[in-house]
Amino acid sequence: MYIENLKFSLWADFIERDFLDHEFKDLINEGIVNGATSNPAIFKNAILNSLAYKTQIESLRGLDAKAKYEAIAMYDITKAADVLKPLFDKGDDGYVSIEVDPFYCDDADASVAEGKRLFSSINRENVMIKVPATPAGYIAMKELTSVGIPVNATLVFKKEQALSCANAFKEGSAILGKSVNTVISVFVSRVDRALDERLQMKGVDVALTGVYNSADIYARVQETQVDSCRVLFASTGVKDDSLAPHYYIERLLAYNSVNTAPIDTIKAYHSNGAKERALPIASTVIEAHFTKIKNAGINLDEVLDKQIADGLASFKEAFSDILDAL
Repeated sequence: MYIENLKFSLWADFIERDFLDHEFKDLINEGIVNGATSNPAIFKNAILNSLAYKTQIESLRGLDAKAKYEAIAMYDITKAADVLKPLFDKGDDGYVSIEVDPFYCDDADASVAEGKRLFSSINRENVMIKVPATPAGYIAMKELTSVGIPVNATLVFKKEQALSCANAFKEGSAILGKSVNTVISVFVSRVDRALDERLQMKGVDVALTGVYNSADIYARVQETQVDSCRVLFASTGVKDDSLAPHYYIERLLAYNSVNTAPIDTIKAYHSNGAKERALPIASTVIEAHFTKIKNAGINLDEVLDKQIADGLASFKEAFSDILDAL
């Protein structure tokens, strides 16, 4: 754990082969990170911009584009899982996530089949299969946990999504007869980037909606008391220079939670961030802010729905870019 008394974990939201061989190990040895996450956008950046993949890509000639991508991604995920295994063995997380094909977001059967295949092929017990929080995704989450596969539910922006994920994990674990480690990835900063310009024009405080929305979701998930299920705060890098780089980690520091962040954000937090618990936030404070948004003529539900749709579209676009390049 990054902060033991809070059961708070800090994971690297980054995968790249040279990083895994060097800096990642240093961050683990120094007790700064104890897990990692990936997504199609992260792999796109790594595969298309790092020379570390050139030799492997050349060796995969003759395979179709998706087979090439999976070979590359599984190699990196396996490497990360092996580096993290000592943490996993002592019960200190040690998980790394790999996402199913984002084009399967509305196909439960395809998501389940790919999730099972990836987990079996990588053959590392400290791998989490990442599944988007869609109606089809909830079915896949239940099925995967029911056979003991750890799951990372991703692209969560609304409490209804989070509660559906938690229920899927609860039902899957009940079928299995024991709890399975799962996380619910709540996206934070994207909400503020979508809203803050409009809020500022209306005289409403900015850089708070993402925090309050995430804090509200965290409280609701905690209430479910689903065994071995935690909220993971994602999209916690800042794009606004007026905010401290570690702003979202600091403002969402919570018991029994995870924060996954870019490496520079993690380093900034480790050096300068407050380590005191920030959640829960009083529901009256959260609701007062949401009321200000409503009074400003903004429909927050519509904003969040658009973020879900945009998030799925961006992952599909990144995945397509990888396949096109390969």
